[in-house]
Amino acid sequence: MSGVPGREKFTAREWRLVETHRTPARVQRYLTGMRYNWERGGGSLRSFREVVRRGEAHCLEAALAAAVILEQHGYPPLLLSLESQDLLDHVIFVFRRRGLWGSIGRSRDLGLHGRRPVFRSLRHLAYSYFDPYVDTTARITGYGLTSMYELGGYDWRFSPRNVWKVERHLQEIPHKPLPSSERRYRRLLARYEEFHARHPDRSPDYFEDRHTWMR
Repeated sequence: MSGVPGREKFTAREWRLVETHRTPARVQRYLTGMRYNWERGGGSLRSFREVVRRGEAHCLEAALAAAVILEQHGYPPLLLSLESQDLLDHVIFVFRRRGLWGSIGRSRDLGLHGRRPVFRSLRHLAYSYFDPYVDTTARITGYGLTSMYELGGYDWRFSPRNVWKVERHLQEIPHKPLPSSERRYRRLLARYEEFHARHPDRSPDYFEDRHTWMR
């Protein structure tokens, strides 16, 4: 279904969730408070319906859930794929308000959650994830935007099965390069390694642009 589904497509529980989460900030808080899906039972890519039913989500599942909820409030279902050199990409829901871009995200790392709508372009928004993305293997190399409507009638909203076509689509869309200097990357990596050695169970939160984060 490529059109916006009506209320009759939702269960009573799902619709209450939609009605009480009318803004990106509210949706971000809902997803931040949700358990992270560690996929201990094997890989998954759950639809909005399954995310709500199970009460947990990883990054792409959370982006899909945000897309379904906010689609009902006039936001187009746009996802941004952030490519990494270690092939462990990150996916976020993106939106515009007063011409500025923001995002909703879910991650094991604090710095990879959403962003307030303060970025003039998708490129600037993508760059805001560069510093907190760096760890011993990861480094953002590119970004690509897609609308879920590009999947036509594929049921990414309510399917009881894994929606692997969404992942394949994100892998196939064109990505624009996001270049960065080797010197900057090495400096960020050294900072991460020092922090991780002292705080192995904590997610880094030392970034200067935390005022742009939406948690």
